[in-house]
Amino acid sequence: MIVRPATAADAGAIALIHNPIIRDTPITFTTRERTPEDVAGAIAAAPCFLVAEEDGRVGGFASYEQFRKGPGYAQTMEHTIILAPSLRGRGAGRTLMAALEDHARSAGAGSLWAGISAENPGGVAFHAAIGFEHAATLPSVGRKFGRWMDLVLMHKWLMRQGDAPSGSL
Repeated sequence: MIVRPATAADAGAIALIHNPIIRDTPITFTTRERTPEDVAGAIAAAPCFLVAEEDGRVGGFASYEQFRKGPGYAQTMEHTIILAPSLRGRGAGRTLMAALEDHARSAGAGSLWAGISAENPGGVAFHAAIGFEHAATLPSVGRKFGRWMDLVLMHKWLMRQGDAPSGSL
């Protein structure tokens, strides 16, 4: 498996991986499936959009963007990571995240955030295993499949030891 920057040519494969997650699971609160054109736009707009490729086929992706708009959030990023079933449990997520973190750190990001559906305990466990810390659970902020769902916020400092602000988390 290799990790490389995504290109517009990957957009169709990425949509095929992401849309079943959108359509069939509570992993994301998003309900509108992505077209290849939507994905190509996201690739072009993201500071970093990576794919995991195995045997010439895209099997997952990870990206980040600024957490919220405005200059005060310029060093705070939020990421997305999605894997096809064929790559889950095989280290692809860890490899993608390590590359994503390296890129964000090199670009000057101070922290990386994950917003994870509380109905995705595997996602929470994955992030904890790679060093993310629980910051908050926002009750009933997402609605999908006719029910309210909680959002778990997890956080990881990307700065060197001693550079992170004190008393924040």
